[in-house]
Order: sequence, then structure tokens, then C-alpha cells
Amino acid sequence: MVAIGADLEPGTLLAAYRRGLFPMPSGRRGDPMAWFCPVRRGIVPLDGLRVSRSLRRACREFEIRVDTAFEEVVEACADRHRPGGWIDDEIRQAYVRLHRLGWAHSVEAWRDGRLAGGLYGVAVGGLFAGESMFHRERDASKVALVGLVEILRDGVPGRLLDVQWLTPHLASLGAVEVPRAAYLRALARALPLPIPQAFTLSEPPGGGGA
Repeated sequence: MVAIGADLEPGTLLAAYRRGLFPMPSGRRGDPMAWFCPVRRGIVPLDGLRVSRSLRRACREFEIRVDTAFEEVVEACADRHRPGGWIDDEIRQAYVRLHRLGWAHSVEAWRDGRLAGGLYGVAVGGLFAGESMFHRERDASKVALVGLVEILRDGVPGRLLDVQWLTPHLASLGAVEVPRAAYLRALARALPLPIPQAFTLSEPPGGGGA
């Protein structure tokens, strides 16, 4: 944790992401928001995603959609019954506002007309800051991650997929840790890049760059 306080207005959040910070509730109702910039940052190298044979098969069983059920994705990620759940009402409302302004996006895995899993995060230029993911069917969140990486690999080198902290689950998919200074250098290179085309339908006026 590097700071506490401040609000979750869109301008505050976007300024924070541009500086390598992200918010999380401090744990007790009524406490000020905590802001983090980990010493060791989790990222997914876009050329390093590990797609097993079984995951490759699973990808053929789902349809990937973008921003068709953002609020449902956030609600599912905020399910209080999930272990380690941290998304409270304030966080949920803040990212719904960002989505309506064109900065926050969901990548969704659908099967047979049902939302099976997905993830959401914030896109600023060539940065995608992943916030949370969920699944209702096996491998659905992994399929959404594969879809996100494909979106980010649209011919523009230098984009950055930030996953905040490395977990065993993310490590199994190819996520790695990098020192804070290395992350901030990669962030500086990514921010001026164009937002991925898949997200431009909800891009705010003036673009999603730095």
C-alpha cells in the first residue's frame, strides 16, 4: 500500500492507473480507500500466455463477446460467497461509471446464450489493467483471458496486461512478476499507444490514450 484516501471518481481512477496505482478497499466498512503499487507486479506477457491442449479445446466451446454484459460480469466478480471477495458497492459503482464513460471493459465467455465467465478491467491507451475474473462453467474465465490477450495482440506492439499480483492460478497461465520500476517503464511505453480496436465502440470522446 502506498496511499490511503481519495475518491473513486473517474478522473481520480484514470490518473491513478496512469501512475501505476490501483484501489482496493482497506477491509473495514467506513475506512478510507487503499491504493497499491506492488513492489513485485503481476503481468501477463502477451507472447507468454500458456494455452494447454485442454484450454485450446475449451476455447472452441465458447463465444467471446466484449462489453455486452459488463454489469453482470462485475456483479459476478463481486459475489460475496467467493473466497477472498473484495469488491464492495463503492468499487462496483465506480467501475460501472467508468464503463459508461468508455474506459472500463468486460471480456465475456458465452455458451448456449448464457454468460459462463469473464473478466473486467480498465483500458487506458495500450494498458489493460485487469481487475477481476469469474467463472460459472469450467475454464470459462481462462477462455475470457485468452480472448483478452488476442484483443491486445492486434498488431500494435508494446501493450501491457496488468494483473496486479501474481497468483498460482495466473502463474499457471503464464503470468510473471516484474519489479515495480520495470512495470512503470512498460506502463510509460504502453500509455501513448492506441486503445485496442475491440474496445473502441465504447471509447470516450477524444480517445483512450494518455
